[in-house]
Amino acid sequence: MRTKYKATKKDKLLITKYMTKKLTAKALKNLTRSIDQDAKCKNCASLRCAGWETMPSSFNQEKLELVGTLKSGNEELWDEYHPKGTQIWSADAPISPHFHPYNKCDVHICKTCGTSYLRYTEFGGYYVDQRIRELNPDLITDHTQIEK
Repeated sequence: MRTKYKATKKDKLLITKYMTKKLTAKALKNLTRSIDQDAKCKNCASLRCAGWETMPSSFNQEKLELVGTLKSGNEELWDEYHPKGTQIWSADAPISPHFHPYNKCDVHICKTCGTSYLRYTEFGGYYVDQRIRELNPDLITDHTQIEK
């Protein structure tokens, strides 16, 4: 007789890591709209990341759950999308999954309050920087080309 297998916490983490759901811009908007972004827990209230920021060492990353990815498989694309003159650090920069750095991002949700974030790792010449940005559904776009 077979015994029923019960996945361990480590197994679940591996499954999540290797079977992460690819999210579209529409799915990303729906995800952020279904959550009360104003009801932040104490951990998330400590972040001020309307634009990209370095992950503070004081932030408890274990409170975040990976729920999807924007990684495109074309992570060598370094073009950015800024039709209104914003730049990567701007709080009002568009969130465009087809462009850098969003095409290198995973999507996380706080397990306590549901606040949603984008995260990616910046690999500079002499450093590695974990970056985080809170999702704002009003800034999500589905553009695939830079407008001229």
